Parts: sequence; structure tokens; C-alpha cells
Amino acid sequence: MTQVVDRRNGSESAQPAVNVEALGEQLLGRWASVRRQARDLAARPELHKTEGLPHTEHRARVSGQLKYLVENGAVHRAFPSALGGLDDHGGNIAGFEELVVADPSLQIKAGVQWGLFGSAVMHLGNEEHHRKWLPGIMSLEIPGCFAMTETGHGSDVASIATTATYLPETEEFVVHTPFRAAWKDYIGNAAIDGLAAVVFAQLVTKGVNHGVHAFYVELRDPVTGKFLPGIGGEDDGVKGGLNGIDNGRLHFTHVRIPRTNLLNRYGDVAPDGTYSSPIPSPGRRFFTMLGTLVQGRVSLDGAAVAASKVALKAAIQYAAERRQFNASSHTDEEVLLDYQRHQRRLFTRLATTYAAGFAHEQLLQKFDDVFSGTADTDEDRQDLETLAAALKPLSTWHALDTLQECREACGGAGFLIENRFASLRADLDVYATFEGDNTVLLQLVAKRLLADYAKEFRSVDFGVLARYVVGQATGAALHRTGLRQVAQFMADNGSVQKAAIALRDEESQRALLTDRVQTMVAETGAALKGSHRLSQEQGAALFNCHQNELIEAARAHAELLQWEAFTEALAGVADPGTKRVLTWLRDLFGLSLIEKNLSWYLMNGRLSMQRGRTVGEYINRLLVKIRPHALDLVGAFGYGDGHVRAAIATGAEKVRQDEARAHFRSRRASGKAPVDEKVLLARAAAAHRN
Repeated sequence: MTQVVDRRNGSESAQPAVNVEALGEQLLGRWASVRRQARDLAARPELHKTEGLPHTEHRARVSGQLKYLVENGAVHRAFPSALGGLDDHGGNIAGFEELVVADPSLQIKAGVQWGLFGSAVMHLGNEEHHRKWLPGIMSLEIPGCFAMTETGHGSDVASIATTATYLPETEEFVVHTPFRAAWKDYIGNAAIDGLAAVVFAQLVTKGVNHGVHAFYVELRDPVTGKFLPGIGGEDDGVKGGLNGIDNGRLHFTHVRIPRTNLLNRYGDVAPDGTYSSPIPSPGRRFFTMLGTLVQGRVSLDGAAVAASKVALKAAIQYAAERRQFNASSHTDEEVLLDYQRHQRRLFTRLATTYAAGFAHEQLLQKFDDVFSGTADTDEDRQDLETLAAALKPLSTWHALDTLQECREACGGAGFLIENRFASLRADLDVYATFEGDNTVLLQLVAKRLLADYAKEFRSVDFGVLARYVVGQATGAALHRTGLRQVAQFMADNGSVQKAAIALRDEESQRALLTDRVQTMVAETGAALKGSHRLSQEQGAALFNCHQNELIEAARAHAELLQWEAFTEALAGVADPGTKRVLTWLRDLFGLSLIEKNLSWYLMNGRLSMQRGRTVGEYINRLLVKIRPHALDLVGAFGYGDGHVRAAIATGAEKVRQDEARAHFRSRRASGKAPVDEKVLLARAAAAHRN
């Protein structure tokens, strides 16, 4: 513990100190060495975004940067060791997501080449495909595309319209775009660089559609760069962000490819056209194929957390130096970070960023377990997909919100491109809709929650179910007649202090957050009970009536996962001072979630009015406690000037402010400073009274 002066009363008070080095090590996680290597690369000027470049020049710069990554061994970690890779799936993502601090366009273009195009060949193809194409993909000799999304179908991948029809007489597939809405769209590398693509299409053989499969299709002549016969496309042009990537459209007119270009790990076609698959269920086969590509969502989750850290590092550093208004002094102005509202704006988002970071580390561990084969059952893969679908929406939305709030909190300086908030926000905007639209992903999570809920009662006997119903009825009566509110008030005895103590209790927070998820899922599950017996139209209408509640339940579930990850991380903190400060930060996260949904807790009787009033008050108390440690908490992120690259975070503001204060002190001391008119008026008024 260190001794600091409490500025409010001048007394000595004990304050915990954060062990920044140890906390920084914990935040680096299991793949700390990989992250350090990646951050070393990301800090190099050769990989930095040059603001203001025309999109054509930005594209050329990023293409050159991909070669720099290859030369520095930054792209091979996930590929097979037999081909020069490291078979390190978690480490690959950990390193890849750090590239966002250099230039999001570089991160995403690298993700297209090696995380989507290369991974599709690796995870959906066979060993012959690996030997034939992966070396060129790894070396960038074969720049490629991941051609799944169509103009008419994005989130609904199962309904894409591009076809690959098998011709047994020539042992070829014919890839065809039947109408304009079936053009492949928003495809990275499609406008300029892509020589080949993994194209997703409906596989048709012997008159049967076997659903979406992946095919390796050559696009351009490697010498001339011109499209091959039957292939055409367009440039998507300038976008709202990520303009270092050559997104484009592709279409196919009866393009013939060899039968062996089918990436056939999960579905194959024999020379005579007979289809076979190790997974007999078409639905399960489809989701298994898409599940192998989950790493895109995992990496976006981590990249969004990294961007939030960089933004908060800059904004909190600036707020600790920037002065505005002399609220508590006639001579000195206040630093922004001492204002409660400023703390509310930044510290709540800092707490969420820590929670999202700890949750991402758990997701990354789960991803590595599955893809390394350590834990690779169907249930493990479903858990991974659900966890990625839960966390990616929250972290990407949070990054956009944090970048905007940090921009505003830094005033006009925040709007300057040199301070990166506006640029990063523009580049990350699309993170909320690609690799799975956030709202659609949360609906996927909600359906899993409903399935798990229904599974609990699938095989129970009547007595168990009856007891559950009675318990639910009793709970409803307790909550909705106000009995719980009365009990809480009596327990608090009308004391704000006791109510605050109850809310900061770990188990109380867990109970409130968990109860909300369970109640929302149970209520929606009850409302949808029996929907499978309705007609398709009626069932869809009933589901649609409750879609919003389902998505809100999924979001609450994801927030609970983040809170639990933060709480579990606390158990691994050895230093008492650091643990105490992080506990305050965890409480700030948990109580901010409760405050955000306070109306739900009040309306459903989970909180009394007495206790509800204390939520905001206790949050404000936590802000005061966290304030002395804010710079340490962002310092532990481990990002230096070469990563943040914001002029306002270099200490220049402190130099300016110190110069200004010295100037005014000197003028006052000289006795030559002009008299403020307000002082003269005050003197005159005093003389008049006397």
C-alpha cells in the first residue's frame, strides 16, 4: 500500500497501488510472446496507415505491407508444420489481431488472405489441396479471395444462389451466377489483387442440390492480371472505411473447374457424380463447414478490444493533462479527468474494455482447444461458435461506442485525424456487420439458449415439472407483488450504506445478472412453447413477435459472460493492491450493467426502489476510487507511442498547460497583470455595501 494525500481534506489516506508490470503481463495472456512480436511489428512505421492517401494509393501500400508480413514470418503460425507453419492456432489469432493498431486495412486484408482464403483451403480441403495451393497462399504468390457473400444474401449463407453443377462426362463442375443478386459482393482482393478464390456455391449433382460447398476457382491470369474467360467483376470503390482493401464483385458465366477443385473434407463427388459425406445430415454438415471458419469472429473480437484499449489510452492520457475551467480555484483550471462526468464517460468504458479483454482470452483459449484437437467434440465446437457469436457483437459495438465517446471527450482535438479516433472509428464501423451481422449473431446465441432451456425439461417427469411450475409461480408472486422489494428495504433498514454494500457484493451482482438472463430466456421459452406444432407461417410469426426479447436475452447472456470472465481473472491476481483496484473496476462494470437495465430490475421486482437509488450513487463512489489509478490501468495495456500514435497522448498537452500556468503565475507575481473587470465590480459592490 502507498500513502497519498486525499486532496479533499488534505489528510493522509492509504491507497492501493497497481503493479503495472504484473497486470500488463496478465493482460497479454497465454500467448504473451506472440503478442510482443506482433506489437513490435505493429509499431514499425512501414506498417502504419498513412492518413489522407487516395484509396488507390492506400491499396497499393497495404498490398506491399502484406509482403512485409511474409518476410517477417508473421503469417504462418496456423498453417501445418509440414508446410513451414507452426500449427499454433491460438497464437496465430493473438498475433493477427494486434495488426489493427498499425492499420485496420492491413489487419483485414491479411485476414482475407490467410485467415479466410488460406484457412478455407486448409480446413475444408484435403492433403492434396494443401500441397498444391497452401505454399503459394502462404508466400503470397497466390493472392486470393473468400467469395461467400452475395449481393442478395449476406447473413443467410444457406440461400446463396451461385451454383456448381457437376458434369460426369467431363468430370467438371460448372460454376454459374444465375442472376444479378447472386454476384459475389464486398469481396476482399476481388477488385485488383485476387488470382484465385474459394467460391461458395450450391453443389448440384444428379439433379440433387446438396447445399453450400466450397470450390477453388482461378480468377485471373497471373501475368496479365486479366479475368479468365467466363469471369467478370467490378470494383466496389470507395467505402466508409478500410479503403486499403480492394473490395469488389465477382460473377461467373458457366465457368468450368476440375472435379478435384471441390474442397471435399465434408462432402465429395465421385467421378460418376455420386455424392458422399461423412456427415449425413445436410443441416449439420452446413454448420460444420461454416464452423471451421469461426476464427474470423474470434479475431474481430480481439481486434475490437485492442482498438478500444488504444482509444482509451489516448483519451485518458489527454484528460489527465488537459485543463478547462477553474471550478475549485481562482487561479488553476481543473484537469478534465477530475470531473465526475468525464470519469463516467471514460471509466465505465475502461471497465467494459477490461471485461471484454478477459472474455476474449477465454474465447481464444476455447478456439485453440478446438482447432488443436485438445477438445474437439461436436459440443466443444458448438460452444465455441456460440461463445464467438456472443462476444463478437458486444466487443465490436463497444469499440465503436468507445471511439466515439473518446473522440467527443477530447473535444476538437479528438476530431483531428492525427489523433486517430475518427479514422479508427470509420475503419471499424464495418466490424459490426461482417463475419456475421451482430444482431443475427445474437439471434443465433438466443436460439442456443432456448435449446438448452428446452433440453432441461425434455425428459423430466410430471412431478419435477409441476414443482418447477409452482416455483415459477411463487417467484412471480414474490417479485410482482412487491414482497421482495419490502424484504430488501427491511434488510437495508432504510440505509443507503447497507444497500450499497449489498450491491458491491460479488454474489449479489452475479445473482442479479444471472437472474435477468434466466428470466428472459424462461419467459420467451414459455411464450414460444408449442410453436413447433404450428404451421410454418404461424410459427415464424410467433417467433417474430418475440425476436427482440430473444436478442436482448442473448445480449444479457454475453454481458454475464464478460462479467464472469472479469471475476475469474481477479482470482489470478496475486498483488493485493492491483486486485483491489481491479475489483473496483469489475464492480463498476457490473453496476453499470445493472444501471443500464435498472428499469427491468425495478419492474420485475428484482430491486427495491431504495436499492435502485443507490446504484448510481455507488458508481460515483467507485469513480473517485479509480481516478488515482486510471493512468496505470491504461498503461498496463502495453501500447506505446508507436501503437497509439495520437498527438494528444504524447505529453505535449501537459507542456502547453504547464507553460500557460507558469505564464499566469509570473504575471500575477509581477503585479503588472491587468485587473479583471469582475474584480473591480465586486470591489465596488463591497464598498457600496459598507
